[in-house]
Amino acid sequence: MADTNTDSVEFKFNTFGGKKTESKDSPHDSLLKRNRRGKDKDVPIEIDADGKEINPYIPNFISKAPWYVDQSGEASLRHQRLREDRDKREADLKDVWYKRGVKAGPAATKYRKGACENCGAITHKTRDCMERPRKLGAKWTGQDIQADDLIQDVPMTWDSKRDRWNGYDPSEHAKIIEEYQKVEELRKKVEEQEKDSQDSEEEKEEDSGARGGSRSVRIREDVAKYLKRLDVDDDYNPKSRQYTGDADILASADDFVRQIGDEAKAFEDMKQFAWEVSERGQANVHLQANPTEGVILKRKLDEEAHEKNEKAKKQLLDRYGGSEYLQDLPKELKAVPQEDYKEYSESGELIKGKPATIPKSQYPEDVYPGNHSSVWGSWWHDFKWGYACCHSTMKQSYCTGDAGIKAASEPVL
Repeated sequence: MADTNTDSVEFKFNTFGGKKTESKDSPHDSLLKRNRRGKDKDVPIEIDADGKEINPYIPNFISKAPWYVDQSGEASLRHQRLREDRDKREADLKDVWYKRGVKAGPAATKYRKGACENCGAITHKTRDCMERPRKLGAKWTGQDIQADDLIQDVPMTWDSKRDRWNGYDPSEHAKIIEEYQKVEELRKKVEEQEKDSQDSEEEKEEDSGARGGSRSVRIREDVAKYLKRLDVDDDYNPKSRQYTGDADILASADDFVRQIGDEAKAFEDMKQFAWEVSERGQANVHLQANPTEGVILKRKLDEEAHEKNEKAKKQLLDRYGGSEYLQDLPKELKAVPQEDYKEYSESGELIKGKPATIPKSQYPEDVYPGNHSSVWGSWWHDFKWGYACCHSTMKQSYCTGDAGIKAASEPVL
């Protein structure tokens, strides 16, 4: 046999046809032969396309270039080195992918046989057309015929077909970065505005304290509340002069506001109403400057809310009924408070007053059928239930009284 490159190709003899067939080595056999070159000095070392020796101990997944770099499949380390034509190769790879939204030349002037009946393009059928469905397609009108789609034959290997990032444009990621940068700039701007507003409020407080003294005016002889509870595990911070614990603990009797009559409650309701209306922006109500306006507005809103509730209630009653259950009970059916005087003896017996009545249930009580004076199950004998009045163990039987008890006590012959 002639001296051939048996490292990658071997010839085997077919016993059936008597011919030589060519069989390629598997990646595992190729790796074994490369390892054998490193151990055996007589086996020549493999040379790459640039004429440089390849280390036989380098794994195949490192020496073989990826599909998007080199599709020849030759063993080489060029893709691991910094090359001058890398930018050119990346630019060429961008042109290899499909051109989205590109039409193949100008559109036809008349309808062609076999073309799309909707838009008139010959590169796809009517069911695959992506144009808006027309009332009368280009086949019948012959107008507004679209250009043919650009069909490209992109050569791809097994790896390139299954690569999830194949055809991705890295410049699209710059839009995401730009969006996040804008959000970050807005966040910093809002933080600066909040910081400026806090600084201005602190300056106003300092100015008011300097002009009018302390804001919290109290008698000098009063003891501060945080000094009334000097526990070791207290939540009071003396440096910041803040209490982070339960506020109810510091409450004392001097904070109690006594409300006499409905006027105090009405005043508190008006004050709360003025705050809520101002926060919602419905009206500019000032309880001290113009209290009459606040009272009139509150009365008006209360009447509107009452009318709205009554209207909704009426609609529900008209639809589902049940108005008869909302009527007031007559006076004789209402529970009237009354005094029930009773006296008991030392032994607990009732001396004076009416005895306590036991409430009855909805089921019939004190009904003894069959002339019985006791209920079924009041008698137990020889693992059988019966009546205690006649010692009968047969349910629904007629009561025989003492005669039945005497007959039941006699032995059975």
